[in-house]
Amino acid sequence: MTRPRQVVVNAMTVDVEDYFHVSVFDGILPRGGWDRMESRVERNTERLLEIFAAAETRATFFVLGWVAERVPALVARIASEGHEVASHGTAHRLVYDMTPAAFREDVRRSKAVLETAGGKAVLGYRAPSYSITPRSLWALDVLIEEGYAYDASIFPIHHDRYGIPVSPRHAFRLDRTVGAIIEAPASTVRWGPFNFPVAGGGYFRILPYWWTHSGIARLNHTERQPAIFYLHPWEIDPGQPRLEAGLLGRFRHYRNLDKCEGRLRRLLDDFPFAPMQVVLEQARQAHSSGSYVEALPYLW
Repeated sequence: MTRPRQVVVNAMTVDVEDYFHVSVFDGILPRGGWDRMESRVERNTERLLEIFAAAETRATFFVLGWVAERVPALVARIASEGHEVASHGTAHRLVYDMTPAAFREDVRRSKAVLETAGGKAVLGYRAPSYSITPRSLWALDVLIEEGYAYDASIFPIHHDRYGIPVSPRHAFRLDRTVGAIIEAPASTVRWGPFNFPVAGGGYFRILPYWWTHSGIARLNHTERQPAIFYLHPWEIDPGQPRLEAGLLGRFRHYRNLDKCEGRLRRLLDDFPFAPMQVVLEQARQAHSSGSYVEALPYLW
């Protein structure tokens, strides 16, 4: 008797930041002016919570410490509705632009405020703009020392701002001199010698829906791997104020904002999703039990 194939459950993740926090606006809008901006992150995140509730889906919310310090009730609501709270750092600074000491303070501060607001241990971290790259791998040591169990900051692609294209495409354990951490990279599919992103964010908005759908389907059904999908609350907010930036920056930030919510609802209908901790634990169990040999070959 042939056993039915185990359903692959994907990770749904949200980087909780406001529209004016985005790295493309660095140098245009100083951090000292953030508190004077119209904040839309609370209403947009609450909208995502409603969408996930309707789809009976739980997610991981990588919350910016700056947001948690100003709206701790939002973090409490995320946790109370069964979602995982994880860290997006404090001030949305690119890791490779910080010193190790500044990075340590940033991730320590965000972990503390999130654990206070959410009432649960924070185990995961994602760097702003996937900014753990070959020149900031030292950050993984800091994360281990500060008590993080997994990182989701490496994108195994070529990009002008981030990426480690030679990094494994699926979750794996990184052994460092100070300990070990699980790396959960943003999802890609491989064609020939190249990895192509199917992870969400701008790729989800700018490219047609079939690109994301076919990529996740290939990961789930051909590779038998979970996808790690991400988006931001501002991506379902076409009415957000327009800020000045270069042509490429404006294209990346504003393209198809009016289509993102509908696409997200469709995606939740088409694939099963769960928080990152759940997906990583299921993968660990599958790998340990040998229930299918294709499961996350680099993990543990």
